[in-house]
Amino acid sequence: MIADIILEVVLPIFVLIGFGIVMQYAFKLDLYTLAKINFYYITPAAVFMSMYESSMSPQLLGMVALFYALYIGVLYLISTLVAKQRKFNRGMKAAFTNSLLLDNSGNYGLPINDLAFKGDPMAGSVQALIMSFQSLLTFTYGVISIQGAKTQGLYKQAIIGFLKMPVPYALVMGIVLHALSLPLPVFISQPLTYADQSMVAIALLTLGAQIIKYPLNLRRFDVYLSVLLRLLVAPVIGIVIVLLLGLKGIPAQALIIASGMPVGVNSSILAEEYQNEPDFAAQTVLISTILNVITITGLITLAKFIA
Repeated sequence: MIADIILEVVLPIFVLIGFGIVMQYAFKLDLYTLAKINFYYITPAAVFMSMYESSMSPQLLGMVALFYALYIGVLYLISTLVAKQRKFNRGMKAAFTNSLLLDNSGNYGLPINDLAFKGDPMAGSVQALIMSFQSLLTFTYGVISIQGAKTQGLYKQAIIGFLKMPVPYALVMGIVLHALSLPLPVFISQPLTYADQSMVAIALLTLGAQIIKYPLNLRRFDVYLSVLLRLLVAPVIGIVIVLLLGLKGIPAQALIIASGMPVGVNSSILAEEYQNEPDFAAQTVLISTILNVITITGLITLAKFIA
């Protein structure tokens, strides 16, 4: 199991990050442009396709939604208490909270789920729903919190800025077209599919380029604090909620494993897009992803034992 996770999931991810590091070092890529491509084309296409092609039952949706609401609520409370204790400014508070709430449930979580459950459709549906909720959270709270911080708490401007983002509209359109079972013409579906398929490569390449631009500061305590909460405390919260809700079997195992993902690439892309603590964001993503090789292996074993 350990060898499979490293060879089939973790190493491909780090190869893509490595390409980004090499390309940034060699060519000095325009990170602002890369962030725009992710923000306004690739991510909206991926969110739309994930909702349009999903096969979700109301019962499964309700179960995952309840778990996710409780899970995010507890993490937000913890991040608020830590930010107050550490006396973070608005920008750092937003970056720190995003590092806890926005995990890598898509380009990292989906392959982990597929490997751990050998392609089980129920487990895959649970992870796909978590990814959809993550996308919604990222481009609602994630965007508004950073814009609110950058505008000194003028949340009216933050909300206006959010309404200009394409992802929420892509999410709603995907759900509506899925519910109505409306077919897409090939000249629309094919470009969206191409963009969706490129999401992992472009997002991780962008992360690699960001990492080389903002070198790791191994003495920055806040990075380690974020990673500790993301990789160790968050899974404990997930396990407790699963037990309290009385969930069993594959759905319970999938939710436990989903709670142990590293910090999401989107938190770094958001930080780069709005120039809000981009070095902190890039560091938390890289360090949590490296250490997740150890923690996710243990969590997979533990999930199958508990549920």
